Amino acid sequence: MVNIKRFEDEYHRETPIYWYTLDTFLYPMLNRALRLMDGDIITRMGFFIGDLHRNIEQLHQKQYLGKTAADTFTVYRGQGLSVGDFEQMTKTKGGLISFNNFLSTSKDRNISLGFAQRATINPDQVGVLFIMKIDPAQSKTPFASVAGISEFQKEDEILFSMHSVFRIQDIKQMTKNNRLYEVNLTLTADNDPELNRLTECIRQESYPNAEGWARLGLVLWKMGQFDTAEDIYNVLIDQTRDDKDKAPLYDQLGSIKRDQGKYEEALTFYEKSLAIDQKILPSNHPNLAISYNNIGLVHKNMRNYSEALSSHEKALEIKQQSLPSNHPNLAISYNNIGIVYKNMGNYTKALFYYEKDLEISKQSLPPNHPDLAGSYNNIGAMYEAMGNYSKAHTFYELAVQISQRSLPSNHPDIRLYRNNLKHVQNKY
Repeated sequence: MVNIKRFEDEYHRETPIYWYTLDTFLYPMLNRALRLMDGDIITRMGFFIGDLHRNIEQLHQKQYLGKTAADTFTVYRGQGLSVGDFEQMTKTKGGLISFNNFLSTSKDRNISLGFAQRATINPDQVGVLFIMKIDPAQSKTPFASVAGISEFQKEDEILFSMHSVFRIQDIKQMTKNNRLYEVNLTLTADNDPELNRLTECIRQESYPNAEGWARLGLVLWKMGQFDTAEDIYNVLIDQTRDDKDKAPLYDQLGSIKRDQGKYEEALTFYEKSLAIDQKILPSNHPNLAISYNNIGLVHKNMRNYSEALSSHEKALEIKQQSLPSNHPNLAISYNNIGIVYKNMGNYTKALFYYEKDLEISKQSLPPNHPDLAGSYNNIGAMYEAMGNYSKAHTFYELAVQISQRSLPSNHPDIRLYRNNLKHVQNKY
């Protein structure tokens, strides 16, 4: 109770990082809530989550802006993982791992190793020493040295914001003790193709200044924690007075309902967002295109293909007025229109729009980007549907080649493209 009273009385006298590292109720409560996705605690602590994230961002700008590859450094984190979680991690070697909570690490290997060793005392856990290579020149992920601020100054602590994403490079047993391992990680670069693919939907459908609770709600939605994300967005809507700030929140609620298969509710939220934006924005504003695009996706899922086509065409028209002719957002609309025509059985028109998508994607993406593999696969599917198996084979083969160069070997897209290629090979 004394700690809570002190926190209430003195919160603004210290930085959020200071309170987070202080040996009080705050650190264990917050990280437990983030790990378990406890919506009630997360919403109550939303103000602090936002403050802490911004504090880390501000320090990151001061400490690491202008750094080069020569400034690469290594940090460590020792912890226990359940046997099940550890086995799951070994299956994703070469893939990505995201830490749900704020992540405390140390430049001192021995301190971190001690935490990993202590975890092996529990027979249900595996001790893991994460060895994390950090290149500040390659990633905008917010992290900061909290030396001089943290309660535990001897640990030379580096604190990462929520949901920092790393690539798993290697997993090695450390000793004859088969329950103590080291896991080598690399902080993902901003141009990491798989990371870009995973986050593209967030970038396209989130509003520019999503912070604090809204940022957390966005991440929870992408992790499939729909009820918790919905709770957070409803709290935000209740606390938001200005309609223009409610529009993106309704949009996110629509996306949550769409992912749950609750399409009528999704349409209601998307249309609320669109109605607000239509009152306050120019008729060619990109936000309107986002709403029309989302409405089109819902109609497609409901098999209302005429309505879906109309919405996607409106989105495309707005983008053509407001964006350069080779902008990747145009490719998204061409692809969505192609999907609708495919579902309507009009393969010729679907092929036309898929080719428009590919044309822009080849200009705006690196040659080995996984999205190009998806475009080639879509075109291959149309040629196969029209009975042109030779051309289908050519495009499926390109999809396989690109995906093998850009994705981990166990990625499901590679398996899909290989199956498509094998299937069409049997037809001619």
